[in-house]
Amino acid sequence: MHLGLPRSLLFLPLLLSLTAAVAFPSLTTSFPPTSNVFLPSDAVSLLSFKSKADLDNKLLYALNERFDYCQWQGVKCAQGRVVRLALQDFGLRGVFPPDTLTRLDQLRVLSLNNNSLSGPVPDLSGLFNLKSLFLGRNFFYGAFPPSILFLHRLRTLDLSYDNFSGPIPVGLTYLDRLNSLRLESNRFNGTLPPFNQSFLLIFNVSGNNLTGPIPATPTLSRFGTNSFLWNSGLCGEILDKACSSRTPFFDSPNTTSPTSQPLVQSASQGLIVSPPSSKKHKKTGLILGVSIGVSIMVAALLCLLAISRTNRTSSKSPSKPAMSTTDDVVDTYPTYPTYPTISTSKTEVREDNELVISKPKTIEVVQRAQRSGNLVFCFGEAQLYSLEQLMRASAELLGRGSIGTTYKAVLDNQLIVTVKRLDAGKTAVTSSEAFERHMEATGGLRHPNLVPLRAYFQAKGERLVIYEYQPNGSLYNLIHGSRSARAKPLHWTSCLKIAEDVAQGLAYIHQASRLIHGNLKSSNVLLGADFEACLTDFGLAILADSSANDDPDSAGYKAPETRKSSRRATSKSDVYSFGILLLELLTGKHPSQHPFLVPTEVPNWVRAMREDDAGEDNQLGMLTEVASICGLTSPEQRPAMWQVLKMIHEIKESVTRDDKSF
Repeated sequence: MHLGLPRSLLFLPLLLSLTAAVAFPSLTTSFPPTSNVFLPSDAVSLLSFKSKADLDNKLLYALNERFDYCQWQGVKCAQGRVVRLALQDFGLRGVFPPDTLTRLDQLRVLSLNNNSLSGPVPDLSGLFNLKSLFLGRNFFYGAFPPSILFLHRLRTLDLSYDNFSGPIPVGLTYLDRLNSLRLESNRFNGTLPPFNQSFLLIFNVSGNNLTGPIPATPTLSRFGTNSFLWNSGLCGEILDKACSSRTPFFDSPNTTSPTSQPLVQSASQGLIVSPPSSKKHKKTGLILGVSIGVSIMVAALLCLLAISRTNRTSSKSPSKPAMSTTDDVVDTYPTYPTYPTISTSKTEVREDNELVISKPKTIEVVQRAQRSGNLVFCFGEAQLYSLEQLMRASAELLGRGSIGTTYKAVLDNQLIVTVKRLDAGKTAVTSSEAFERHMEATGGLRHPNLVPLRAYFQAKGERLVIYEYQPNGSLYNLIHGSRSARAKPLHWTSCLKIAEDVAQGLAYIHQASRLIHGNLKSSNVLLGADFEACLTDFGLAILADSSANDDPDSAGYKAPETRKSSRRATSKSDVYSFGILLLELLTGKHPSQHPFLVPTEVPNWVRAMREDDAGEDNQLGMLTEVASICGLTSPEQRPAMWQVLKMIHEIKESVTRDDKSF
């Protein structure tokens, strides 16, 4: 008696058994006639993997009861879910099929070492709880599996003795829990990323095709030569092998390239010219040196004549009133701070008007004459190179921005600096005196999350700003540069770290100097040697004519109150830009792709852009809330930057508590 069930349902068990027989022919004898045919998802994943990776039937998997798969070879479960799969040395032959083991979302350990598996490694991003991954001593090939970069709980990674090729991705340095990384005996090429994870205890990249200097990070410095051997192009102190003085890019003077050119031709002419031939190099240098020397002498003579005339005038007319303040140079320098280099004291003017006005003016003229046409190093900076050396430097174009063009310059002494040549037309509204004062103010700012401003130069409309070179590109490139249109955004913990770095830099600018950044965007956030986020170009936007700023890349970051108006940006404008930048981090979408949303709609949009990355939904929601608050239309409703930083620290503390409880 079948309790009135439809006749078609009576054959359902038989139908399902036949389906299983077709899908897994080697397992048909393992199912007793009366077994439960509704397999758990983890069992299906294991059997699917076996069907493609175990062509010689080495794994004797038999399902007699619903949870028998937890007793299979190499399988360990917790509460009915697979948490460990150790199949090393099983003689497996086949491929690692997609959508099989990657569905084991509670897996902590996966070991397939020392088998005969081949082909590319499938997408592993679904294994977000994975802590140990062993794929070594197989025949896997292709590029480094990009999905591994999303496994932020990973502590052990072994891809040794395979056939992987291409560069070792820089994103691997963001897996800050790694304590073991083995990539030896593959065909990886390119430069070695600056690994600096504090917990990294085992490291080996020997037997690859890596080139260039070994980054001098504290972590890599702990490892001996055995970790880097058999990479013919690697060099550095660890290997006791000197790196070549110049890269081949600069060796051939007869080849021209739009991104490899001498930095300047003269102090008064354009910055970029065609590379000179080796025969003319010495002659050109001599002409440049003579020209600069003559210019300095002429400027000095003019200043001495001006000083002499001023002294004679004051001695002939002792009763003449002091110089009127209307004779002072009127400039567009903003009224945020009054810097110590500006000598205007109203109290002293009342007591001794002639003394205060005449003497500082004379000193200022002499100081300006000494600085004009010379490379001026910021306060406390060692003078490691001269203007002539900078002029001889080879330059590589890095990018063009809203206020100027940026180059990577390699000097003769092998020092690398970043040189920004300001757009003369856009910065013409700023006088020489205002530019100098502003450079002295911004050049005095020092913080781990600011790119240090080392020196500056100005003469006859030419203005250069020299920064410390940052080797790892920009945040823009990290988010958008090498990622496909369908790639996932950065992991939310990486977003949190970068957001904290940027917030710390901005808060320092606002509080230590009362200046503002004025042009915060992902291309103005650079990645330092340890992949810390550092702000660059801070304060430069103030020097430019705001009406001439037609850069579409910056438009999406601008606060509403500064768009299509003459109103100057404020610290609250920086806060707005930070909110937009944070959304760009969380979604992987450039501001030009952000939809118009009311604050209540932002969390749902962020979740949709991150697809199934909701493992830490609470912290992700808090970060999204910070971005929404910063992006409020009214500047009065936005928090100060120090308050934003405090919010981010609270989110970080909640993550630490969760990790400890885990």
